[in-house]
Amino acid sequence: MAVFTPKFITFDCYGTLINFDMAGAARRCYTDRVGADVMPAFITDFARYRLDEVLGAWKPYYDIVSGALQRTCKKWGVEWKPEDSDFIYADCKTWTAHPDVPEGLRKIAPTIPLVLLTNSMDDLIPHHVPRLGAPIHMTITAEETGAYKPKMQGFEYMLNKLGCGPEDILHVSSSLRYDLMTAHDMGIKNKVFVNRGHEPGCPEYGYTEIKDISELPGVVGL
Repeated sequence: MAVFTPKFITFDCYGTLINFDMAGAARRCYTDRVGADVMPAFITDFARYRLDEVLGAWKPYYDIVSGALQRTCKKWGVEWKPEDSDFIYADCKTWTAHPDVPEGLRKIAPTIPLVLLTNSMDDLIPHHVPRLGAPIHMTITAEETGAYKPKMQGFEYMLNKLGCGPEDILHVSSSLRYDLMTAHDMGIKNKVFVNRGHEPGCPEYGYTEIKDISELPGVVGL
């Protein structure tokens, strides 16, 4: 992608900027009930069920996590307890930014407004924004939009709230399935895939690939 100076840089938050450690939370919660040999598959199913849960009608993220967890436990014949969902949701509040994030964002924030479009809740995201280490122009949660990514509704809401078109933004994410495929379908030409290794790439969706946020300033000529 040639150097492009957008009106806004829009970001996925969890996974892209914040170290999304749902796998670690599940490991810590179920270490006494799920064997080490099957734990990776258990965690993979937990991720797949979370994606399936967000595709339905909007509900609080706690219910997304809990529903996915119950379905995973049922599949694997593992006892689920209500306190398991409490533990994992509470663990979310402890997550911190990837080490590369604060410096990379600080180089951009004085020049280009930074916007978060996140599958978060209004009461959860305040734990994480201060850990990003740079000024955030606007934060838009799934609770505000009434929909979770990968649905288009959140992107539509964001563009309307920013008062701009798809051609005016650069969208940044470490997930094709949650963000970049939808951004492509929305006509957002300028996209960055932060390859943190948790999803395979697919260059046909037309993005610039970087290894972490330290490379993002160079993408926009800073």
